[in-house]
Amino acid sequence: MPEVQEDSLTQFTSRRLKSAGEAVIDTLLPPQDLLGFESDPIARRVWADVTFLDAPWCEACGFPFEYTIQDGGLCGRCSVRRPAYDRARAAMAYDDGSRALILSFKHGGRTEGLASFAAQMRRAGRDVLKDADRLIPVPLHPTRLIKRRYNQAALLARALAKITDIDFAPDILFRIRRTDSQGGFNARARVQNVRGAFSVKQPDKIKDQNLVLVDDVFTTGATLEACARELKRAGAARVDGICLARVAKAATLPT
Repeated sequence: MPEVQEDSLTQFTSRRLKSAGEAVIDTLLPPQDLLGFESDPIARRVWADVTFLDAPWCEACGFPFEYTIQDGGLCGRCSVRRPAYDRARAAMAYDDGSRALILSFKHGGRTEGLASFAAQMRRAGRDVLKDADRLIPVPLHPTRLIKRRYNQAALLARALAKITDIDFAPDILFRIRRTDSQGGFNARARVQNVRGAFSVKQPDKIKDQNLVLVDDVFTTGATLEACARELKRAGAARVDGICLARVAKAATLPT
């Protein structure tokens, strides 16, 4: 009987601590409708203009095709050189229709859309999630994490884990070198910028496993590739990627 009472007290204390923590979060980041969806006609139009992605797409990088292709078809870039990751998928196109939505989440502290984002990422990534063992967010360097207050990739991965029951593993991959923002670089410079920037800790946890990297925006895929190389070097059997959005315009062929 005392053990039952002790368990009840522990559960009660846990609930109280959780409620207190949520109250603090709500104070710092008050929950609001996604981009003021209910009351802001401009925000409603932004959400309505989003281009959601689905097959047909490149089997490797997920580049969307405007026509039906046979299963396993590759885009021109991937047919020249397959990426280091196995497959990548994205929920929406990163363009004029989604930019405000993405940037408000990435830099503006607007995290209330996470449930919707995760649902769309699950839809787009259904094939790579099917037999995945762990969801691994693309990490931020500690100094950048302090500046931003949160890692948007980790928030997306955690939200996705909640609706897929796949293990959320933020303690596997680390960024060991601070890199410049990828925004102003071309494809080749992006590869150089993230080379040697990541490291795997506790490789025994991922040996022979199927891993899914989670990130916010896929541009050239350089960051996913750098992460995938390290994870495979550490013993992962397969490394796929799921992003919230991706640039969907034609890229230059690799040399």
